[in-house]
Amino acid sequence: MSAAPAPLPVSFWSLGWRSLWRDWRAGELRLLLIAVTLAVAALTSVGFFADRLQNGLQRDARALIGGDAVISSDNPPAPAFAEQARALGLQTVQTLGFPTMGRARDADGGAAKLVALKAVAPGYPLRGSLRVAPGPDQPDAPTQAIPAPGTAWVDAALLVQLDLKIGQPLLLGDASFLLDRVIVVEPDRGGGFMSFAPRVMINAADLAATGLVQPASRLNYRLAVAGDDAPVKRFADWAQAQIDKPGVRGLRLESLEGGRPEMQQTLARAEKFLNLVALLAALLSAVAVAIAARGFAQRHLDDCAMLRVLGLSQGAMARAYAFEFLVIGLAASALGVALGWAVHHVFVLLLAGLVESALPAVSVWPALLGLGMGLTLMVAFGLPPVLQLAQVPPLRVIRRDVGQLKPATLAVLGLGVAGFAALLLAASRDLVLGGIAVGGFAVAVAVFALISWGAVKLLRASVNESTAPRALVLATRQLSARPAYAVVQISSLAVGLLALVLLVLLRTDLIASWRNATPPDAPNRFVINVQPEQAEPFQQALQAAGVAKYDWFPMIRGRLVTVNGSAVVPEQYASDRAQRLVEREFNLSHSAQPPEHNQLVAGRWTPDEADGLSVEEGLAEELGFQLGDRLGFDIAGQVVERRITSLRKVDWSSMRVNFFVMFPVAQMSDVPVTYISAFRAPDGNLQFDNALVRQFPNITSVDMSQTIAQVQRVLGQVIRAVEFLFGFALAAGLVVLLATITATRGEREREFAVLRAVGAGSKLLRNVQRIELLGVGLLAGFVASLVAMAVGWGLAKYAFQFSWQPPLLVPLLGSLSGGVLALAAGWWGLRSVLNTPVIETLRKAAT
Repeated sequence: MSAAPAPLPVSFWSLGWRSLWRDWRAGELRLLLIAVTLAVAALTSVGFFADRLQNGLQRDARALIGGDAVISSDNPPAPAFAEQARALGLQTVQTLGFPTMGRARDADGGAAKLVALKAVAPGYPLRGSLRVAPGPDQPDAPTQAIPAPGTAWVDAALLVQLDLKIGQPLLLGDASFLLDRVIVVEPDRGGGFMSFAPRVMINAADLAATGLVQPASRLNYRLAVAGDDAPVKRFADWAQAQIDKPGVRGLRLESLEGGRPEMQQTLARAEKFLNLVALLAALLSAVAVAIAARGFAQRHLDDCAMLRVLGLSQGAMARAYAFEFLVIGLAASALGVALGWAVHHVFVLLLAGLVESALPAVSVWPALLGLGMGLTLMVAFGLPPVLQLAQVPPLRVIRRDVGQLKPATLAVLGLGVAGFAALLLAASRDLVLGGIAVGGFAVAVAVFALISWGAVKLLRASVNESTAPRALVLATRQLSARPAYAVVQISSLAVGLLALVLLVLLRTDLIASWRNATPPDAPNRFVINVQPEQAEPFQQALQAAGVAKYDWFPMIRGRLVTVNGSAVVPEQYASDRAQRLVEREFNLSHSAQPPEHNQLVAGRWTPDEADGLSVEEGLAEELGFQLGDRLGFDIAGQVVERRITSLRKVDWSSMRVNFFVMFPVAQMSDVPVTYISAFRAPDGNLQFDNALVRQFPNITSVDMSQTIAQVQRVLGQVIRAVEFLFGFALAAGLVVLLATITATRGEREREFAVLRAVGAGSKLLRNVQRIELLGVGLLAGFVASLVAMAVGWGLAKYAFQFSWQPPLLVPLLGSLSGGVLALAAGWWGLRSVLNTPVIETLRKAAT
């Protein structure tokens, strides 16, 4: 019996460095490096931007709400709030805001416009900087002053809309104000595109002279306080305790979310879209790493068998390859972090204007997450097949049929996938989004494997070798000769195509659905307070001006007072939003037919059902309403009680007239009503609004043109950012396709060499390769498209909350695209297979 060979006198790290240098020069690690770099760059670019954005919003929170804490109410806050703040050494200032009509004198044209009037006291603003200019398009400067008595500061837009200039008078109620300054920056104004009315700011001492504050006025009082953090915290805790007391209504303590909810919503949706594309890039990169690592291990089997013969131990070999992969993973991760840091600056430029001020510096957390993601990719998907090289027996040197790679054990694969999925969920910052993306891909892999296995079996049984073309017979034999590898190849290709199809759907249909939620041709005028006797003349005026399509609904003011016979108490609801909803008056309406732009999601709408009630599904969920519940509303002193018979889905961003609660009846003669209308004003008719207000002076007309324009501008910015990141995921998908096709290059070379040696021509073998690639691509594209449609529908419905119907042509186009991409990737990755001399291929196979 011969003695075992003496161990090689070489350390694992020395062997690892030498292997790394050799494999890098040979191009063995390039696909791995590219895949990991793309994944880390996509995730960290979004992470850096989201981190800076969040830190910037937190930093600017005080300026955005005008103080360190703000008490907001519909009535003057109790003096105890200001007294408590002063007792704690805090500064205080109170403002009052409400919508009203501003107008020019008849001598100046007499134009009228809805304005957002704000009365401020000395000391305003406590936080942030108010900037004003002496006129439109003139340099602005910060100021600590407020409008002098008898003067008004206004937005530049109001001067244009009323055709006024600085120095001319503006009429507000019973008073006249001299236009003195143009407001450029108002720190606590709130959201840009939701503050639709131009601002008018006056001195609080002038408010009484206007006569605008009436018992029915919809006012918003804001008591802002500022000071050191500790007393501000004590004041906020004390104020919240007062607000939570039984019987206290209409008060709330404002936070950043309360100050800028619409900006938070816009940025949150933008971040979701960016995160989704980044997640797809990471998932694709995981597939590419797994395929490339397995191909790497397959090509090194013979080298490792020789090292075992020379005496290298299994432990040293395993440590050497682990060292090599960890070094390349760390390098790729660092490169990805650097690339992500550079790319996030593009997002900052593309999304300029969503954030008012300069963003703070990046933190270290996105970089650490990127490094962890890259190393996890290598450990979870790269190392399992490579570590099997340490188990290659020395006997493989003389017997090539032993020591083949085995599938990774479920324990190793499960642990790696679980860690990778956990990191993806953390990176997504949204469990629903991450769960649908990661879970959808996990289910897709199982579905693809099952369909691929069945397709290979069906193909082998359906091809008649005696009548079918020779190329098709050979292609079928090649696929069925190694069914396990065919399943892996088709499944891997389908996963790559799944992400690519999903990206295309995201780029086209999903984003189009988001854009269409607020279309550019949406109604741009909302008119309220149309009296019943004005209903017919008002509609005639619209038709005379060329407005053929408009929303027209009665509007009733009512407060929810009972649910199933029990009195409603705000304290019985846990969330602040629910408490605010039951404290406020609702805008109710009635109609025999459901609004055409609302979707019925539960129950049944029965026209003229006297005891029926239709409720918006979000309100029902927030307040815990169910079909069959009885709701009682106090309408002008009388309680009207009805049973919930249907739930509706309402798109509040549609710029249409919508209501939380509707009665399914054509007439409600026993309650006071006014009417609300929404329509698109005729283009080019500059006097339309003025003529309408002159004919119906009591109405309030809200011009939403700037709102819609700014919404579309914001959507355009976000879509450009998503399209930019789309390139990363597209590159990752192409890497997967290339890795999948080229993984079988060694086997194809040997098989084709044998066929050429026995007389098969190059044309026949080229057709065999094309048929095999085309068949694999068509099948993978078809099943990937079906799954992509399902995942896309789930993302649209549950992650982005808008409706989307997948195009029916997607499976056909996906199949064709899969076939074309497979042929292209096969030509690029396998072009040397048919060109390698037969004797060279056979010599390699024999050694």
